[in-house]
Amino acid sequence: MNDNARWVRPLGSATDAGWEVAVAASPPDWRYTSLRVAVLDPGDTRSLEVAGWEHVVVPLSGGVRVAAVAPDGKTHEARLAGRDGVFSGPTDTAYVPAGWRLTLRAETGPARVAVAGALVAPDGGGHVFRHVAAADVPVESRGAGICSRQVRNFGTPDVLDAASLIACEVITPAGNWSSWPPHKHDVERPGEETALEEIYYFETQPTDTRGSDPVGYQRVYASDRDRPIDVLAEVRTGDVVLVPHGWHGPAMAAPNADLYYLNVMAGPGPERAWLICDDPAHAWVRDTWPDLPFDARLDTPGGVG
Repeated sequence: MNDNARWVRPLGSATDAGWEVAVAASPPDWRYTSLRVAVLDPGDTRSLEVAGWEHVVVPLSGGVRVAAVAPDGKTHEARLAGRDGVFSGPTDTAYVPAGWRLTLRAETGPARVAVAGALVAPDGGGHVFRHVAAADVPVESRGAGICSRQVRNFGTPDVLDAASLIACEVITPAGNWSSWPPHKHDVERPGEETALEEIYYFETQPTDTRGSDPVGYQRVYASDRDRPIDVLAEVRTGDVVLVPHGWHGPAMAAPNADLYYLNVMAGPGPERAWLICDDPAHAWVRDTWPDLPFDARLDTPGGVG
């Protein structure tokens, strides 16, 4: 018997008023990260204010206007141009510090938008509202061969000044594996590993026109005896997998479907960093990458060719 029922949230199973995906803190199992997704028609709005939490607004399709009200009452605004969809390229995003109220509004067309959140320590203030342009998002080519994937680092420590939140999105072409080799970040080891919860939010895209059901798969398994976990989930657009601890990977794209996931990470440690440890049984695969070509389907800037 696996742990899918505990850690997998299929679309429609975790909702809140106005949010079709709503993953929030639920101690003791889930403490540091959150994710909400809303579908907005023109003129629709959604507001969010969670004490002690910072957020990043990520348009998945379409664009939105973000209004953020600071504790002193001053309003900051950004118009996010967004994109046609997650497979078409990076998007601009907006960072909203902890203690601020944010409101989303779709102005010119329908929009699907994610709001990623992280718990901020009491001494983690002092950050400012920021609009990160799509052109300023570093796009990383990671892996090689059938492990080729594209990483868009819009919310990583070297790009975004935040208190706790780390976020990025990954494109895996049909038939490829990402989050590979399996890795973990569930203990604090200064300079080697950071303890981070992680949310995987998925979308899929068929590569054919035959009406196939585009799916992907996600694996999570235990890294130590004291914290068992066993997840093997089939995922589709809107599904979420939570990773509280343990080795995670691969995230597998079916042969006829491209796979997208949005990662949201944060944890209790003093350092905002993504420091990982590979599963020793599979770490050797990294040594094979220099001899393999990178997947040409990812040569299209920011998308899947």
